[in-house]
Amino acid sequence: MTDQLRVVEAKYAEIEARLAAGETYSDPELVARLNREQRELEPLVTAYRGLIRAKEAQAGAEELLADPEMRELAQEELAAAKAEIGRLEHEIKVLLLPKDPNDGKNVIMEIRAGVGGEESALFAHSLTRMYTMYAEGRGWKVEVNSASETELGGVKEISFTIEGEGAWSRLKYESGVHRVQRVPETESGGRVHTSTATVAVLPEMAEVDVELDPDDVEMQVFRSSGAGGQHINKTSSAVRLIHQPTGTVVECQQERSQFQNREKAMRLLASILYEREQERIQSEYGEARRSQIGTGMRNERIRTYNFPQGRVTDHRIGLTLYKLDAVMNGDLDEIIDALAAARQAEQMAERG
Repeated sequence: MTDQLRVVEAKYAEIEARLAAGETYSDPELVARLNREQRELEPLVTAYRGLIRAKEAQAGAEELLADPEMRELAQEELAAAKAEIGRLEHEIKVLLLPKDPNDGKNVIMEIRAGVGGEESALFAHSLTRMYTMYAEGRGWKVEVNSASETELGGVKEISFTIEGEGAWSRLKYESGVHRVQRVPETESGGRVHTSTATVAVLPEMAEVDVELDPDDVEMQVFRSSGAGGQHINKTSSAVRLIHQPTGTVVECQQERSQFQNREKAMRLLASILYEREQERIQSEYGEARRSQIGTGMRNERIRTYNFPQGRVTDHRIGLTLYKLDAVMNGDLDEIIDALAAARQAEQMAERG
């Protein structure tokens, strides 16, 4: 591990030197790449340099132990140094775990009403609001790609893109079946109903990330539906793409121009095809998505939102929180942090 850390530090120092050179800034793309690489390496290099200092402090404290007058102070310093070494070694092990290649990508979320009729559609709307508030709280941008709503304000299905630093790394755990237990507004007897909605989380892919032959894609245009003023009803700006080899259909109708809708729909199509290919590959190796908590396996119930008890339970890690109102208002960090920690522990166990 030490040799690996030395290599990383040397690379980091090289990047620092290149960024300090004036001629580097004649190439904006190079500067952007170097800054990105520096940000990626910085936490590991900082931890490694801290580990070196802590080991030096440990060695100094051990030397002082031989001095009777300094022994008590040396013992305190030695204990502090050993604790710091342990903390930093654990941090470095986590930082050295294999990175998800999609962690820097934006996210496409798809939410669909499941079992429960209109109550399920209303719950799908609640989930859309929850993720939108979470994204906005982190300064991310949310754009709706397509939506189908019910007369009572529910969501039959919706697709939206979340753009921002760390969007995939945080939201990738949310795929699966979400279950709600609550008394519907339409229920006169006060009985608790159970409904579900399905959440799919896809890393946003550019066409270049996926082998997508334009000849395989049929484009249809139609008039957008729903709110949007006169323009949305007068022009056929909405786009439907059909991927002929797989029969995959995507739509985008939120932008004002047909070109913008087609561009966004192509990214959406690429993301869906990428996700399906990943599912196929992992299925062949029999992992059944075990390596990613909550991605894929969309028929698996991952979380229950119990309104009468104010409780939310994530079934994958056995976490229960009695802060349902806060969660529904976008306070998801405690759940996501626990899922990320569980995944890290699993990776470390696999590596021995």
